[in-house]
Amino acid sequence: MSIQITTRLSGPVLVTGGNGYIASWLIKRLLELGVDVHATVRDTRDPTRTAHLRAAARGRPGTLSLFDADLMDAGGFDRAMAGCHLVFHTASPLIVRDVADPVRDLVQPATRGTRHVLEAVNRTPSVRRVVLTSSVVAIYGDAADLEGMEADRFDESHWNSTSNAHHQPYAYSKTVAERLAWEMAGGQDRWDLVAMNPGLVLGPGLSRHTNAESVLIMRDFGNGYYRFGAPELEFAIVDVRDVAESHLRAGLIPEAEGRHILVSETLSLMDIASILRDHFGDGYPFPRQTVSRVVALMLAPRRRIPQAVARRNIGYPLRFDNRYAREALGMTFRPAAESIVDHFRQLLDDDLVPRARRNSGDARRRLQ
Repeated sequence: MSIQITTRLSGPVLVTGGNGYIASWLIKRLLELGVDVHATVRDTRDPTRTAHLRAAARGRPGTLSLFDADLMDAGGFDRAMAGCHLVFHTASPLIVRDVADPVRDLVQPATRGTRHVLEAVNRTPSVRRVVLTSSVVAIYGDAADLEGMEADRFDESHWNSTSNAHHQPYAYSKTVAERLAWEMAGGQDRWDLVAMNPGLVLGPGLSRHTNAESVLIMRDFGNGYYRFGAPELEFAIVDVRDVAESHLRAGLIPEAEGRHILVSETLSLMDIASILRDHFGDGYPFPRQTVSRVVALMLAPRRRIPQAVARRNIGYPLRFDNRYAREALGMTFRPAAESIVDHFRQLLDDDLVPRARRNSGDARRRLQ
């Protein structure tokens, strides 16, 4: 999967939100290739945000420089961006559950952060390309959206038109942020924009992200959340290492352009449970049955899922066309099972999921 870099980039590259799940892997890959990286974090003095990045930089041919920056600070990115030809803007709030104020907590940070970073790009004459971390939820709002389309799957030409600040607010925040980025890119001709649209990102992290949505979803399988059954709900899955590699290629392949759906496979909750049981045995409360749509809708409020969201996603198939990312970036995506197993194993190692009291011998052998 590695690409050959025959010439060294002139100057450093910037990665915003450098301590993030995706950004950390991206920084590691850049450093391995001998690229000098400027990375922004909220507090460079906080070891929980920086220790894993400093560890990734040790012994690498590239150098790492850390800068303090906040998405809500209009002038916070200029110093970190100085001299950079390439900017990876990965920083964005990722809160899906229990959002107190969608506009304050999601929409404003996403849009203002994007505006602040791109305004800094406009002030930095060295920048030639920006790679934006968007999401498949900027392409669709609910799985039910597919029913009203002629195509049988979502592709890069589609935009989320059904989310708003009160229905799927996270999806709405990603949509308006990406639209703003394209608008700002179109307003000048010095730098170009490439967008990455990953699905549910799974796989091992370089640090302990306890509140990431992907961690919460996988913890649900280990803490008994689906003990009595799982709704018929599907997720588009992609490995974090593949997402980082896709960003890297989008930044370094001159011909890269437009949006890129980053999805390996679409799996249901029961598909994920089956994969986990095959690898980790029967000692965990993985679901064994799918609950009916009627029951799932009744239980949705107890699980803090809005009825409108449940009705437009439970029981609907979810399909994506990842052909463009495979062809334009030369990507070969890992099987979703590999990402799922690696992710859950890390949750066990980090004590974020209690280990099973009993486990089958076959499962133990599979883990060795």
